Amino acid sequence: MTGPPGLPSPRERRQPETDVTDPGRLYVITGGPDGAERASLDLVTMIMACDEPSPTVQPEQAAILRLCRAPLSVAEISAYLSLPFSVVTALLTELLATELVESRAPIVRASLPDRSLLEAVMHGLQRL
Repeated sequence: MTGPPGLPSPRERRQPETDVTDPGRLYVITGGPDGAERASLDLVTMIMACDEPSPTVQPEQAAILRLCRAPLSVAEISAYLSLPFSVVTALLTELLATELVESRAPIVRASLPDRSLLEAVMHGLQRL
């Protein structure tokens, strides 16, 4: 799997300076169990950055903003940052609240027009 343009693939990335698998670090990243509501995101929700990272955002949030210049799914963000889905969801909730990112549901294949209908329209236009 390759990453977005200009970013190394997950295999090519060097290890982060901090150990993100450390439970204490994950607790700090997410702000602990403060009982705050999290955004209703699933693995296929598409995330798009609305702005550049400011110096005040957490390093992980800045990484998300840089990654999401082009739309990425929450699962892809989680994989590229090597962070659990729950941690990414907590980070994205804060970014959504501050309107630094926007989320969109993916295009569902079933909602697209049937291929046979499109072909019939195309053949009808060709006969004109």
